[in-house]
Amino acid sequence: MTQAPRADDRLIVAMDVPNALDGLKLAEQLGDAVSFYKIGLGMLTGGGLALANELKQEHGKRIFLDMKLFDIGATVESAVRGLAQFDLDFLTVHGDPYVVRAAKEGAAGKEMKILAVTILTSLDRQDLDGALIKPGAVQDLVLERAGNALAAGADGVIASPQEAALIRALPEAEGKLIVTPGVRPAGADLGDQKRVATPASAIADGADHIVVGRPIWKADSPRAAAEAILAELASLRE
Repeated sequence: MTQAPRADDRLIVAMDVPNALDGLKLAEQLGDAVSFYKIGLGMLTGGGLALANELKQEHGKRIFLDMKLFDIGATVESAVRGLAQFDLDFLTVHGDPYVVRAAKEGAAGKEMKILAVTILTSLDRQDLDGALIKPGAVQDLVLERAGNALAAGADGVIASPQEAALIRALPEAEGKLIVTPGVRPAGADLGDQKRVATPASAIADGADHIVVGRPIWKADSPRAAAEAILAELASLRE
């Protein structure tokens, strides 16, 4: 019997649903069309870690745990060491160099990749002003944070599709991962995202993985929505 080919793991589906039961239902609807899932803070108290472990160990899925850890170095190192025991694939931390270095210490000896958050894709310059972030264009700040995080040892970065090509061109980005949230199929509602692109353009601009949530799990047929995105990505290889 011929084994079915593994789903295109360039697509990561964000499980931004209330709890693990809803997450399992979504995974069942998507079936073998999707092989990579993101589980974030929103589901942490709804069984998120248990769901991550079940999808990884029992269903063979890849898991991106989006915790965006930020604390003193010793605490970050300890938290990452604990999470690394779950044999997950990606974990996010804030891109401050000391945070990245601590996270890499915590993940030592494990396959889990540490991805650094640059600037959230829901933020614009006005938001950064309110947070007292130094002046400068958002794009320039993303590039600076990305370069610093990669130089500190991050395995990759999280950045909007609009910065993917510029980050890919950084010397520090050679051999590193770029994962892009803020991806919306043409015609989809932007929701709370402000720096967006279509799936194909994000990959063409240098992203290794795209993260898509609401346009899939809110669709009448989540599997059909995911398959449409996968077809768009497949067209890049033709």
